[in-house]
Amino acid sequence: MGQNRRERQEQLLGYCLILPAVIYMLIFIGYPIVYNWIISFQVVTAKTLGSKVRELAGFGNYKAVFAEGTFWESLLHTFIYTVGCLVIQFSLGFVFAVFFAKKFTLSKYIRGFIVISWMLPVTVTALVFKFMFAEGNGIINTILLGLHIIRKPIGWLLNGNIAMLGLIIANSWVGIPFNMLLLTTGLNNIPGDIYEAASIDGANSIQKFIRITIPLLKPTIMSVLVLGFVLTFKVFDLVYVMTGGGPVSATEVLSTYSYKLSFQLFHFGEGAAVANVLFVCLFFVALVYLRTISRDETM
Repeated sequence: MGQNRRERQEQLLGYCLILPAVIYMLIFIGYPIVYNWIISFQVVTAKTLGSKVRELAGFGNYKAVFAEGTFWESLLHTFIYTVGCLVIQFSLGFVFAVFFAKKFTLSKYIRGFIVISWMLPVTVTALVFKFMFAEGNGIINTILLGLHIIRKPIGWLLNGNIAMLGLIIANSWVGIPFNMLLLTTGLNNIPGDIYEAASIDGANSIQKFIRITIPLLKPTIMSVLVLGFVLTFKVFDLVYVMTGGGPVSATEVLSTYSYKLSFQLFHFGEGAAVANVLFVCLFFVALVYLRTISRDETM
């Protein structure tokens, strides 16, 4: 009887401890999400934003957004940007992780130096790369001109054909340390006895990498890819600071397009609809990830 009472008290204490976090999540995350869905079905402009009674739009905002070519361009740009960043930052992050998983002199210090790029605020990184890619006195053009690779300065962020490449390079510079840290942790958690047993059986380095490292690292790889996809897909600050979605709409992504609809054109309902499309895409990715993880656990 006393044991049951003690368990109930501990359970009640646990609920009390997590209650502040639950309240915070409901107020600062749950409420904005619900409110955004509500206004996406209403006619909300600068005139009606503060009004208590608003006209119901139904799916009118979504139809208006889907009819715009800019929306489909921004959706395509978002996927191109996300896939490009994931390929570069995961590949290089994995190479660095394998390299730094080996113990050698100054490995910790070099790894800590690389992580600095991930610790910097994204706006600072965006401003640095914006100046680096500048057409006039940018360091990228200065180096390429000095090496005689190009004959005249290139407007990296002013040319619609290559502006997206500049964004991908900037974001990859931030994402590589993030991938490296998570993958290094996963590599360090693989027991060394398995590699020793494989060596005794005559397995070479490539065989151990393919048959041991990759399978045992699969959960970590899935987590890294999903987290990287979510963080990259919802990008706003980097794109907004470096290009603002330009030139014209060459680097327009869903987040910047939603921002322009809401706070520049004051079509808050349509902006909310675009934001909800972004939310649905990320929610679908999360469901696929959870299903994959649960399937691996049951096997």
